[in-house]
Amino acid sequence: MQTKLTLHIDDSLILLAKDYAERNGKSLSQIVEDYFRVLADNQKLLENAPITQSLIGVLSESKVDESD
Repeated sequence: MQTKLTLHIDDSLILLAKDYAERNGKSLSQIVEDYFRVLADNQKLLENAPITQSLIGVLSESKVDESD
């Protein structure tokens, strides 16, 4: 099933995206759909990776922050 979606995107970015789609022989809709599929697949890989699962919560009680 496909659903129509309206996005509000900067005009200059739309021009770049349309040019990219044309150069790659795809519609802009297909480019966007492919991108979100890649994001979803990558997220699944990260969630399901054994090393990721084993590290969840390891630093929960430490005083480490993102700048470390």
